[in-house]
Amino acid sequence: MVKQQQGSFHKPKDPQPLLQRVRLRAAWLSFGIGILMLLMKMGGYIITNSAAVLSDALESVVHVIATGIALYSTVLIARPADRRHPYGYGKVEYFSAGAEGALIVAAAIAICYEATIDLARGNQLKDIDVGVWIVAAAGGINLLLGYYLIRTGKRTRSLVLEADGKHVLTDSFTSIGVLVGLLLVKLTGVVILDPLFAIAVALNILFTGYHLVRQSLDGLMNTVDTETLERTVVAVNKVREPVMIDLHRLRAWRGGAQRFIDFHLTLPRYFPLDRTHELQHQLSDAIAAEFHDHTELLLHLDPCNNALCCFCEVADCPIRHGEFAEKNEFTITGAVDIPVYQRKEGIAG
Repeated sequence: MVKQQQGSFHKPKDPQPLLQRVRLRAAWLSFGIGILMLLMKMGGYIITNSAAVLSDALESVVHVIATGIALYSTVLIARPADRRHPYGYGKVEYFSAGAEGALIVAAAIAICYEATIDLARGNQLKDIDVGVWIVAAAGGINLLLGYYLIRTGKRTRSLVLEADGKHVLTDSFTSIGVLVGLLLVKLTGVVILDPLFAIAVALNILFTGYHLVRQSLDGLMNTVDTETLERTVVAVNKVREPVMIDLHRLRAWRGGAQRFIDFHLTLPRYFPLDRTHELQHQLSDAIAAEFHDHTELLLHLDPCNNALCCFCEVADCPIRHGEFAEKNEFTITGAVDIPVYQRKEGIAG
């Protein structure tokens, strides 16, 4: 039997202006503080001649560039969908996170290079006390900013701000590592600890950069978004009726705060158009509520066939060809697979 498909397209509401203002304010704050931190740390390096402080300053150079990208991305994401970009601009956040991760990796390599040179030829430190205060102040400010950005990113569903916040936290941890190194040099007089701590800091931020790049690639390649799939199945089960026989071929991907979802739903083939339309809206509304209206749903309606009678719970079905035998539970495993009767018969998808 050739299946006919009907489409139901749920158009989301425009992103709330308040959320956009909160995102932009956070992005501007990050950019401004990033410039301030860079100036402080470069001043600290000039004063102390410390490889560890230089590593912290180099990381701040990356941070300023990255927050500039994050700010531009936040402005771009706020734009509504248009003819050239019918799915909106949300995907740019993955480019932003990837660029930030790549810059972090580059900074880590530069730090390792400078520290290795200092290990080989030695280094003379000076005015460590001043450097300690500068690094401590920078680390404290970045710690507060990082947690603020991550919290704001989660609250406004902005991967750009979350990535920027994680980078800022990494910057603060870098400063803490540098601070410990300077204090140990001051207490022990072992100058070689300075470049060693710089290398340790570089390895730490290299790890963070790798994860940001990995997260970016997953988003750009539309890697399976398990959380969205699971929440979609939960939303469908909340409003499921006996006439909803099978849910299959569920897929989803993200673009910014927006989630794009599509799946097939099998209904009795004798249903009138107005009844199927009613069910489409029922499901669309349930999924939109689950994701706070940040969804676009493409729903494919498949007519039932005789092989599905054993899974159909419609008691008064006028075209039944077999007895009901087994309830077809809507689960994440079955939802992403082929139709239930094909799975039971072992037919490849």
